[in-house]
Amino acid sequence: MRRRTFVAAGLATTAAVALPGVASATPTATSAPTDEFRNVLDLRGLPTTARPPGDNPLNVFADSGSWHGYGLGVAGGFSGPLYIAEEYPWWLSQVFSRLTLTDTTTGAPVPLTLVSADSLPGLLRQVSSTGDGLTVTLELRFVSGRTALVQASVRNESAKVRRVAVSWSGTLLRHETEPIRSAPRLRATGTGVAVEFTEVREVWKFLSTPTQRFEVRHAAPVTTTVDGDSYRTTMTTPLSVSPNGERPLTWTETYSFTADDRDAGTIAEALRKPGSLAAATDRRWATYLRCGLEGVAPEHRRLAVKAIGTLVTNWRSAAGALRHGGITPSISYVWFNGMWSWDSWKQAVGVAAFSPALAGSVIEALFDYQRADGMIPDCIFYNDPAHGGGNWNERNTKPPLAAWAAWEVYSAGGDKDFLRRLFPRLVAYHQWWYTARDHDGNGICEYGATIDPANDSDGAVIEAAAWESGMDNAPRFDAAAVRSNGGAGWSIDQESVDLNAYLFAEKTYLAKIAKVLREPYQDTSALVGAYVRDRMFDPATGWFYDVALDTGRLLVERGKGIEGVIPVWAGIASPAQALAVRATLLDPGAFGTHVPCPTVAADSPFFDPAAYWRGPVWLDQAYFAIEGLRRSGFTADATAVRDKLLRNADGLLGDTPIHENYQPLTGARLNAPNFSWSAALLLRLVRA
Repeated sequence: MRRRTFVAAGLATTAAVALPGVASATPTATSAPTDEFRNVLDLRGLPTTARPPGDNPLNVFADSGSWHGYGLGVAGGFSGPLYIAEEYPWWLSQVFSRLTLTDTTTGAPVPLTLVSADSLPGLLRQVSSTGDGLTVTLELRFVSGRTALVQASVRNESAKVRRVAVSWSGTLLRHETEPIRSAPRLRATGTGVAVEFTEVREVWKFLSTPTQRFEVRHAAPVTTTVDGDSYRTTMTTPLSVSPNGERPLTWTETYSFTADDRDAGTIAEALRKPGSLAAATDRRWATYLRCGLEGVAPEHRRLAVKAIGTLVTNWRSAAGALRHGGITPSISYVWFNGMWSWDSWKQAVGVAAFSPALAGSVIEALFDYQRADGMIPDCIFYNDPAHGGGNWNERNTKPPLAAWAAWEVYSAGGDKDFLRRLFPRLVAYHQWWYTARDHDGNGICEYGATIDPANDSDGAVIEAAAWESGMDNAPRFDAAAVRSNGGAGWSIDQESVDLNAYLFAEKTYLAKIAKVLREPYQDTSALVGAYVRDRMFDPATGWFYDVALDTGRLLVERGKGIEGVIPVWAGIASPAQALAVRATLLDPGAFGTHVPCPTVAADSPFFDPAAYWRGPVWLDQAYFAIEGLRRSGFTADATAVRDKLLRNADGLLGDTPIHENYQPLTGARLNAPNFSWSAALLLRLVRA
């Protein structure tokens, strides 16, 4: 299930995992290799309303599976935070913690002017100046899935001692209507300030409980006053900074959901040994870069780091019903703060390049909710249906790529225990397709829908089946009809070429996993491969198509869709078939558009370059096409198509977000910014 105008009230993708994070009492200079990746994504800007637009134009930085993030704000503070109200993104403040200085001699404010504001891998940094010898530096890193550590320094470059009072202040952004308007409230604490929440259960907008909290804690003694929606925290003892001297300031900002979730141990360590925790975070990111950039050409290194940063910002640690951390599709889109299954399979393949442990967690987050019959839900969220979750969806599953993802994670990290845990569950999921989605028992499957209260009509079943394909509004489903599979649910009346090519690939990966584990497994891929090769290819048009369930007729009249490349990627296509698919992929009138690999061929009567799965370029499908060319021996063509895509998709090589999809004729960015599976498979493409 996806989330645009033709989708129900919205389903999202959320995932998370917890990693180390940590680092010096005063901000430390970042090494030169990291400076190469300064501002790969533009994080500037301030929010003006508590509720972001559906596609948030302001990008944020998050890390370690945190449920809140920040941007580059104003002198003395970072913008935000943006926080996830269980399933929806909201702004807490324009700048919640803005540092200010006051001259203790004159009592006058000491104005700060922003000198630089930068995002770097694993941290945000800003430098401000008073213009009369004082320089203030702030660095923000996440040290856990709940807590950000801010290290500041006040440096005196003048020839005289400077004494300044240090304060922090901020004001809540409030929604215009109740009950959300009154949900957050400020409270002074002995170590800083907290935002507490009332219980609000607006299922499609905002979810909070009285145990939810955002809290700022300072290492130095402070006092806080609250005045309505604003607060001011002041150090009890002014800073005295000697000539050419420097004084550190340290605080933490924690967003948590329950009393057991407050991160007290991490906070205490961060305030006591900030340098140690910051250094651990820097080491983690150094590993991300060392591993993730392996094999990446110099001209693509910044894009690769932007892809890594996108995935890490969309990482959510375990919380609520989510038992493992995982990757959500996009923190920037209102409906995308849950975890989808095929998003997760593809995201894991990308994440495995720099963190196999996190990639494994991404997969296991979905398998936590594998049903007794083997089926994996479409998507899972902070709230399951029993606890009021409206976005959770079990009306359908998603295309089967889990064994591929598990194999790629194992190949990157070598964790046999991970394979051993997953193998029987992968086999059960694979077998479920043949139990629940093979209407005529011929060993070839169809997309369909489960027995579910929402699948209460043929139209609802077809909707769920289209969601199950992942290609929600693809023209090949326009004329679909329903076939009952009894207690197992429904199929639609066409055998889909991509589904069965994926299942073919899954059989080969399951066989590889079984060999590693020395487990018995019967590989039945030959039957499926022969069927796809012999019955789903049209020699007249040189393309693969779905087949009518009742008659076996190729559905050529529904036009060429990008799903026709999956048999090439899976290794099913004969050399002659691969050559024919190559010709169509490279044809400017079909799939060789300005941005190549649209979801529907440009010469199809159903082509619409801006209509989700009816024309826009999705980077996962482009990956399958390009990788299929490479696997078929067309290496030069694969490189040329990849480079054309990177060159012509707007902003990929600049500092704009990686998007959900792209307009194939103009290259314009479409739909959700900061989209995870796009980032994951871009990372694969540039590592080739």
